[in-house]
Amino acid sequence: MKLLGSALVIALASVSCLPVFGESAKQHGATVFVNNGCQHCHTIRGQGGEKGPDLSGVGRTLNKTQIRTQITQGGRQMPSFGEILKVSEVDDLVAYLHSCRDKKSK
Repeated sequence: MKLLGSALVIALASVSCLPVFGESAKQHGATVFVNNGCQHCHTIRGQGGEKGPDLSGVGRTLNKTQIRTQITQGGRQMPSFGEILKVSEVDDLVAYLHSCRDKKSK
């Protein structure tokens, strides 16, 4: 019976990891954006704060390297997240933000 209980615990633990692996990098990046409070300062598609720039079209104006540098090193009143986020989280956040390509509304 103990073996069955242990197997069940292991099975449940492995299933809890599946949604992250099943998500695309962009989807996981959107989750990283929300889970780390980025929306408190930044707006995307009309949702979020106004302290930082609107990121709805950031993928049209910055390349992936520039986005990564801004996230990891900060600057222009934005704190550095290089020591806060895992490398994989930064990768996914970059993929998500680079996919934000809305044209500026007039």
